[in-house]
Amino acid sequence: MELQPELEYEIPLDDGLDQWGIGVVGSGFIISDCHLPAYRDAGFRVLGISSRREARAREVAEQRMIPRVFANVRDMLADSEIRVIDIGVPPQHQPDIIREIVEHGRHVRGILAQKPLAMSYAEAHELVQLCAAAGITLAVNQNMRHDQSVRACKDLLDRKLLGEPVLGTINMRAIPHWMPWSEQLDSLSTYVMSIHHLDTFRYWFGDPTRVMASTRTDPRTQFSHTDGINLYILEFPTGCRASSWDDVWTGPAREGSAADIGITWRVEGTKGLARGTIGWPSYPDRTPSTLDFTTTAAEEWICPRWDKVWFPDAFRGTMGELLMALTHDIEPSISGKDNLKTMALVEATFAAARDHRVVELAEFVET
Repeated sequence: MELQPELEYEIPLDDGLDQWGIGVVGSGFIISDCHLPAYRDAGFRVLGISSRREARAREVAEQRMIPRVFANVRDMLADSEIRVIDIGVPPQHQPDIIREIVEHGRHVRGILAQKPLAMSYAEAHELVQLCAAAGITLAVNQNMRHDQSVRACKDLLDRKLLGEPVLGTINMRAIPHWMPWSEQLDSLSTYVMSIHHLDTFRYWFGDPTRVMASTRTDPRTQFSHTDGINLYILEFPTGCRASSWDDVWTGPAREGSAADIGITWRVEGTKGLARGTIGWPSYPDRTPSTLDFTTTAAEEWICPRWDKVWFPDAFRGTMGELLMALTHDIEPSISGKDNLKTMALVEATFAAARDHRVVELAEFVET
């Protein structure tokens, strides 16, 4: 084996993707600080923005040099130059926006939706069918797949440099900033936080057959919720197992104790081992994620490093996947159709913790 193989840590993009005019719906942090800086750096062409608060949309437009501000989504859909819609709104409001695009967006060829696509598998399934019937390519912003260490690990797995996967783990000790809209959701951390890790396990290992889970409330979060700290185990038909500890408490780090905050991951295979860190908890400090790996052929640790970070650089990957799919008339790996399997896994994990039982994924997949 080549001692220092070149790993694919970001999606290769064609020149000329600026042929696709992009309209952005939403003006919160994820749009203003993640999507738009990444799109600018990638050379994507953002033509307009709309938001619930027009004044905020104008503020973001000025800050990010977006030429057009629309009073509402309907006005944006009337602009024939806008052929891709990027949605960045709370999940409970997203389905109605997608329905409006399907009904009135006759020029629209692609949608990049936030995750979760909806707050139930059934509604997500409806949205996927609506977009397919309208000839709109729907992609879902599962951006952890485009974190550089996560993507490089997938390359190791695809090239069989680790052999057959045996065990994958994610250990998250990080304190999210819950947005006010999260208080209105039936689920807190499963659909908002754990969805990243559940989708990453699918990305690495394929679809599991069953899940076991346990959850408890987060002592720091004051509003009513059921799922805060999540622990879960996934079983795959290959024999591989995966587990994550999604600890949004981490100890009283905000209440006066010393902090021990970070995210680590590990993948063990029959011929090698990979381990990594996720730099996101340090945001806004620019902390690249890392990957180290060893194999039975190399017999030492190999430690490639990149200067890219999850927030905002991974968002180049999710929009880039959609634009490449439209250009080449293919389905993106983060398609709405594929994301239904992530939605089923999220719903199954929530049910397993709620009902204190082993849950088969087949219960939640509509055929």
